[in-house]
Amino acid sequence: MSALLLLVTAFTGLCVTFVGLFLLCRRLDNYGFVDVAWSYAFALLAGFYALGGSGWLPRRGILATMAVLWSLRLGTHLLRRVAGHHPVEDGRYVQLRKDWACNFGPKMFGFFQLQAASVALLGVPFLLPVTNAVTVLHPLEIAGTALWFLALSGESLADAQLAAFKRDPGNKGRVCDAGLWRFSRHPNYFFEWLIWVAYFLFALGTPWGWLAVIGPASILFLLLNVTGIPLTEQQAERSKGDAYRRYQATTSAFLPWFPKKLP
Repeated sequence: MSALLLLVTAFTGLCVTFVGLFLLCRRLDNYGFVDVAWSYAFALLAGFYALGGSGWLPRRGILATMAVLWSLRLGTHLLRRVAGHHPVEDGRYVQLRKDWACNFGPKMFGFFQLQAASVALLGVPFLLPVTNAVTVLHPLEIAGTALWFLALSGESLADAQLAAFKRDPGNKGRVCDAGLWRFSRHPNYFFEWLIWVAYFLFALGTPWGWLAVIGPASILFLLLNVTGIPLTEQQAERSKGDAYRRYQATTSAFLPWFPKKLP
């Protein structure tokens, strides 16, 4: 298939899939499962592109492997968290119920369709390289693969450290500031963004690969301004109060850096 046909087919399938997911979440009365589905959707998308692309098979295989492993790890991590708290809904969606109270159903349906569109848009780094027929890896593709491994390891470590902190009953109500969390309030988000930078680097080995900048640029904007850090920190301030505000005063929000000392 051509790149355009792959994109149109994938987008149509994603829209239909997220309609079904919306109906399921409404039945469960827990819209937090959309985060899980969003993460898993990239594995399906990358697999579809790899199978339908006409480029060099090893390149398609490497890219699909990176995308699928990342997608399954993130999706499974979120599934355990969301299912473990069900029927209690993630605080972000509880807040959306309040904000959209006057017209909640249609707005949430539109939100789910935006999630489908975001998967198709962010999937551009997975689409372009599968059309590349060059039978040798570009140095940027090798660099992208190396950065992906580093970033995935960092994100996995950050998630494991936070999970271990929460498992300790003595830490109830406290702020996790150990390990990577000592240097960043959101190290998991930072390494998540680096993963998308890695996909962008890989795509640069293909003509028109610079279009894949939409991936890391969009993720960075969302993490810093929309659904990432702002909503997470609002929830943390509500639940942990002054302890979290002290953490904010000493620790970098995103980029890992040495903590400040309070006056």
